[in-house]
Amino acid sequence: MGRKNRRINKGRVSRIGSYAIASSIKDPTCISCTTFNILAPIYKRLNHEDPSYRESDVKDYWLDRNQKILDWLLCERSSIICLQEFWVGNEEMVSIYDKRLGDAGYFNFKLARTNNRGDGLLTALHKDYFKVINHRGLLFNDFGDRVAQLLHVELIAPFSQCRNSNVRQELLIVNTHLLFPHNSSLCLERLRQVYKILQYVESYQKENKLNPLPILLCGDWNGSKRGHVYKFLRSQGFVSSYDTAHQYTDADAHKWVSHRNHRGNICGVDFIWLLNPNRYRKLLKTSWSEAVFGMFRYQLRRASLTENDAFVFLKADSQGDYITYSGFCEALRQLNLIGHCNGLSAEEIQELWVQADIDGNGVVDYKEFKQWIWNASRFEERDEVSDEVWADVMNETEQTIGFSVKNAVLFPTEVEKGMWPENYSLSDHARLTVQPETRRCVTGSSAARWEANKIFTPADKTGGPCEQLTSDICAGCLCNGGAVYANASHFLPGVVHNTMGRKKQEIGITEA
Repeated sequence: MGRKNRRINKGRVSRIGSYAIASSIKDPTCISCTTFNILAPIYKRLNHEDPSYRESDVKDYWLDRNQKILDWLLCERSSIICLQEFWVGNEEMVSIYDKRLGDAGYFNFKLARTNNRGDGLLTALHKDYFKVINHRGLLFNDFGDRVAQLLHVELIAPFSQCRNSNVRQELLIVNTHLLFPHNSSLCLERLRQVYKILQYVESYQKENKLNPLPILLCGDWNGSKRGHVYKFLRSQGFVSSYDTAHQYTDADAHKWVSHRNHRGNICGVDFIWLLNPNRYRKLLKTSWSEAVFGMFRYQLRRASLTENDAFVFLKADSQGDYITYSGFCEALRQLNLIGHCNGLSAEEIQELWVQADIDGNGVVDYKEFKQWIWNASRFEERDEVSDEVWADVMNETEQTIGFSVKNAVLFPTEVEKGMWPENYSLSDHARLTVQPETRRCVTGSSAARWEANKIFTPADKTGGPCEQLTSDICAGCLCNGGAVYANASHFLPGVVHNTMGRKKQEIGITEA
């Protein structure tokens, strides 16, 4: 009976959940990537009146559900599988996943959250598609005990169109699960987690003297397209693969969801981000500062302050027509950005001040206030420092692959219409599968990267960064601090939202 049901389920998967991805199995130019928060049994509530009663208390329940999850995953056969809330603390669960994924040809990499939280991450790579060059774990050691995985892999022929000795067939894959924003003070910590990931990826490439490689960031980001994290990643050149495949803009944020939390609110929080090597990128520290100033600006406007009122507020007791460092710090304190364990550190405050004090005279005048604190617009010239980061590792003769987004699907299919099906019980998250297609090679030299970047200059509203990146749209939090849910009847403070249009499906790709 069990085998018969699995055969039935398999047929249903192929017809409903993977219709747009199935061709990747036969297409030699395509890989596929799935991200899925599978809801650890230790967190799945069985009785709303008794929150302590969890699925982990009933073996038959969690075993049956996870066998079904594996049925779906193995039917879809993505070449990359990134799971969050994997129950690493249960040996039997680990053994089941290792056995079934291993028998299906996958290499499995697991990483537990710190402080014995019980759950963690699992990334599985199919051996027919990839050779694993390196695998590292990143421990944030922060309030939420969050972690991330970094895998450096090489594509195995014939899955690349650029197979020759001068073309790197490599990419970097990250799997993570960001902190849930239980309150607005945690929004900064979530942003800091993404900053750590990008710093780590950048450091890894420098340490190994690698030219910039394609990067896939997968996971549960616990925040929507309108949040700070989304805005930060966009400023670094990343694109949401699902939105790119469906030609969605930020105005279409309500069209899809991927999560329903224990309070019944729904939102799109699961992403597979793509960055190609020739994409325009701001200096990482610059993007970080802009993101924090965005939070600062949101709090000022949330208090209904006009531009002049905000300047007066920041001036505090200053005798001149300028903002002092002490006045700046006091404003940060009043806006709840410092003064608690998740607030800005002294070093981070100093970095922000240096950015705002453009002329370096020790104070911020009205013009500097407008440019860095009040207005969303930013310097849009090409960031020369970004290239200097790679100056010591760039090889003028080396090339690398790039990707375009061929297709992307969410399952169950109702979530693609912004609805959550009541009969869906595999998880409180939808499964996202993306099909990136390898394209013609992009050059690895600085000069060629600059030529490629011309396609995506800030003036190109359908391509690279534009002024919409930093526009503020007052919105709310993920149950008190991180995203807007499609069916939420109220908005709560905590996150600055952004808009970013995008229409091109082929992103950051140019011929060698």
